[in-house]
Amino acid sequence: MSDHDLNWKYVDESVVETESIVKARQQSLELGIEPVSPAMGAQLAVLAAATRAESIIEVGTGVGVSGLWMLQAARRALLTSIDTETEYQQHARQNFADAGITAARVRLIAGRASEVLPRMNESSYDVVFIDADGPAVIEYAEHGLRLAKPGGIVVVARALWRGRVADPVRRDEAASAFRTLIGELAASTAVATAISPAGDGLLQIVKLGA
Repeated sequence: MSDHDLNWKYVDESVVETESIVKARQQSLELGIEPVSPAMGAQLAVLAAATRAESIIEVGTGVGVSGLWMLQAARRALLTSIDTETEYQQHARQNFADAGITAARVRLIAGRASEVLPRMNESSYDVVFIDADGPAVIEYAEHGLRLAKPGGIVVVARALWRGRVADPVRRDEAASAFRTLIGELAASTAVATAISPAGDGLLQIVKLGA
């Protein structure tokens, strides 16, 4: 194992997850859903807390692992979470309740993000978290930037796409979409961006104000 791999293995293993997140993670794996890694969850929590988020929107509910991380750190926040799988959202609803998060703090929307996001209010969210299909990432990021408040943050999971984005030989649709998105953002003066290698890569985009 390389030094890089050892470092990130250590980072993941150094994260202490609450009992409710451990339970949700195990359930996610049993259902065949890949949840955010512990290190990525911890970074989401830090971002949600640092922005003092009161409104969060998420693409990709799963069974609530990422939502639990963010809501437990941003204790006044309301979460809107979108997923096509109503079964997963039922599990997420129960996991939120088991963690002591009231139903009033969570709004679960069943549907395709490409159809739901255009209906959401512009400049209304402190944090936009996108954990969805790689090839659609550019479309979702554009929606995310529209929905984020000035000074808000858009966070995109799996931005390194299993190591394929960093390898120019890899030209599959998802890797190419992430490369295009990262390049366009780097050239933009309207945002500040950074990529963390936590998990499978976490792209962080701050929507700059006037």
